[in-house]
Amino acid sequence: MNIQFRESPEAASPLTAKTAIADCDIHPARATRTELYPYLAKRWQHHLEIYGVHAYQGMTEGPPYPKAQPNASRRDAYPPEGGPQGSSLSFMQKQLLDPNNVQLGVLNPLNTGQGIRNHELSAALCSAINDWQIDKWTSKDKRLKASIVVGNEDGLSAAAEIRERAGDKNFVQVLLLSRNVEPLGQRRYWPIYQAAEEAGLPVGVHAFGFGGNPITPSGWPSYYIEEMVGHSQCQQSALASLVLEGVFERFPKLKMVMIEAGFGWAPSLAWRLDKAWQRLRSEVPHVKRPPSEYIREQVWWTTQPMEDPERREDLFDVINWIGWDRLLFATDYPHWDYDEPSRVLPAGVSEANREAFYLGNAKKLYGLA
Repeated sequence: MNIQFRESPEAASPLTAKTAIADCDIHPARATRTELYPYLAKRWQHHLEIYGVHAYQGMTEGPPYPKAQPNASRRDAYPPEGGPQGSSLSFMQKQLLDPNNVQLGVLNPLNTGQGIRNHELSAALCSAINDWQIDKWTSKDKRLKASIVVGNEDGLSAAAEIRERAGDKNFVQVLLLSRNVEPLGQRRYWPIYQAAEEAGLPVGVHAFGFGGNPITPSGWPSYYIEEMVGHSQCQQSALASLVLEGVFERFPKLKMVMIEAGFGWAPSLAWRLDKAWQRLRSEVPHVKRPPSEYIREQVWWTTQPMEDPERREDLFDVINWIGWDRLLFATDYPHWDYDEPSRVLPAGVSEANREAFYLGNAKKLYGLA
């Protein structure tokens, strides 16, 4: 796998070198296996050396399907000084931040300590990741902001980590993954939403995860491409659970960001939920309004992937439904399906919507406007 090339660049909306952008999905990586040890108590360093991690599923170093390219990343993203893709700040600045005039970059570390059965170890690793993000990234480049990584299967410890980081300007959101032990609306996760709402932090739900369940509702598929398109199915289940369990009703100021799973499916899911809710609302009396209202008011969406229909009007119809003020640009750097900023929007977008899409929406959502 390598860099994604797109045909017909002439159809893209022009982006000048001076256009400042926000990249809402950047994946920093550790240069070495032991890079977190300075942030971990000796007990946990010893534990990792002797016992390793006991995860809900195997292959904790990546999603269930191995990629042809390590870390599912661009071949040209290896730092010249060595280490995996995404592990060098100086190379990230040279390859991503400077040439694309990235004014705000949101870090979403993966393979961090989430999805580990030992919840104390999970909490320790997530806290270490958060300290590491400050020391190695956000304190070295003020354009970068971090996501608070939490031990998601233990809602109480996750909430404690959020409250510990609340008010720290290095962090702009809480990071969850879409594949968990249970759907994200379940009560075990409510302490996370309560703490995030109190802190005024959005909760980002990134594709992937380590819940131990098959990645489709009908079992394990055969091909990597099925996993790639399956992220949208998983996010739909997560979003339906959040609505129908009453999370948005209970936490009306909570803001959710759906990351790396597309958004073209949002209108049809909302329409179907609205239709079913009209007939079955007696089963969920705690859901007091049509599901589409919660979704349109409390959910934001990142690009990469962004649907690419033949007719740009079809894409515009979808965006008009979810709202131009709800869409955030993302590259997914350094992964192989990286989106080039200058080519992601088709022509025909107004200047106001372009500015909001590339920068304004993110700065407003993350309280940086």
